Amino acid sequence: MACEYAIELYGSDPGAFPRIVDEAFDEVDRIDRLMSNYKSDSPLSHINREAARHPVAVDHELFDFIVESMRYLHDSDGAFDITVGPLMKAWGFYHGDGRVPSDEELAAARRHVGGAHVILNAAARTIAFDEPGVELDLGGIAKGYAVDRVVAVLKRRGIAAALISAGGSTIYGLGAPPGRDAWDVTIQDPIDARKFALTVRLKDRAVSVAGSSEKSFEAGGLTYSHIMDPRTGKPAQGVLSVAVLASTGTAGDALDDAFFVLGPERSREYLNRLRDTEALFFLPDPSRGWILVRL
Repeated sequence: MACEYAIELYGSDPGAFPRIVDEAFDEVDRIDRLMSNYKSDSPLSHINREAARHPVAVDHELFDFIVESMRYLHDSDGAFDITVGPLMKAWGFYHGDGRVPSDEELAAARRHVGGAHVILNAAARTIAFDEPGVELDLGGIAKGYAVDRVVAVLKRRGIAAALISAGGSTIYGLGAPPGRDAWDVTIQDPIDARKFALTVRLKDRAVSVAGSSEKSFEAGGLTYSHIMDPRTGKPAQGVLSVAVLASTGTAGDALDDAFFVLGPERSREYLNRLRDTEALFFLPDPSRGWILVRL
């Protein structure tokens, strides 16, 4: 998934740790093989190739996950959108470091973006697209799901305390380390990667971070991040980073992108509909570099 997964764990049988960790990493690899749009033989890539021609039958796990992803799309009014793939390609983020597309390229990409293009048949467990050029990109949510799957593996193996990180962008704290009541996790400064902005405490909870510095490029005096506003077809502006505290890695991974696109004011109403969720917005400030808004 183009990032480093790390696991720190505590338990009563240290001799079993290597086997347990191997099983956990195998689960991450399985999710990657299932949901990667960079692997041509993945079930997701098969959907992207065939679903405009005919409905594609998929297994329960992938179908249910796409249904859940579409729920975030609808609940966020399109701020989080798994059909954003054509825009990512147009802006050069799929295989490159980014570029500004022409107006014609952008208009062509935007025609293929939006949840209305995806037809889900729950009875037959099939996925279809209403036109060629539509494709699904689960990159904004699959890493968090993989973290949740690792948590499930560790729980089954009797691990009471663990910290699971997907490249530092989604981190789940299972239980608490010995002698402490939570895991302390530092959030990176949104401007200076050598510094930390604050520390959050995790116990059976996840934190996910979306930032403009993670992947971006400059052109014409503007900085364009990889976090796309599907409604405008352009990279979201006005936010440096967002950290979301949620009950699962899946929720945090989807919501950090949604809130990044919506910004703090438009995120309030959405947050009010969510349980056990907090959002920390790092906004640009001309005098101090950034300010924190906590919702």
